[in-house]
Amino acid sequence: MNAPVDVGCVSKSGLNWLLHRAAQKLGVVAQEAATRHGVTTRGQLVLTALASEEYRRTQLALGQALGLDKTTLTAELDRLERAGLIVRNPDPNDRRVRLPVITEQGRAVQAEVEALHIAVESEFTAGLTPAEAHVLRKLLERLITSDNRPDSGSCL
Repeated sequence: MNAPVDVGCVSKSGLNWLLHRAAQKLGVVAQEAATRHGVTTRGQLVLTALASEEYRRTQLALGQALGLDKTTLTAELDRLERAGLIVRNPDPNDRRVRLPVITEQGRAVQAEVEALHIAVESEFTAGLTPAEAHVLRKLLERLITSDNRPDSGSCL
């Protein structure tokens, strides 16, 4: 049996710290990739949700789906709109409600950042075999969904 590698606190830490630290390391590089295209990781999350939708969602419904509060989502939509990546159209059924819609420029940025995120993830897991990377992903998915409770956190 191999002795634990002592990198800082790694050998002494619980699962929560290890998961958080791995997410932090991956998140920093993913954020850098997104920033190169003028968006935040949260902005990329919003663009991805808007790019994948077959129907339009209100800002409120989008925020609920992504686990983002109204203030956080509004600020992010403001940034994306100023950058020309989304537009907010009035809901034909209720003029007080806005429907965020991704623009063609937004689709292009979302696709570029998604490709960068895939590359970042591949680089991050390069020390694992493809089978190990697959097992890691499946185990994390199982841990996230194992308690049968609704997800209470944000997607980020």
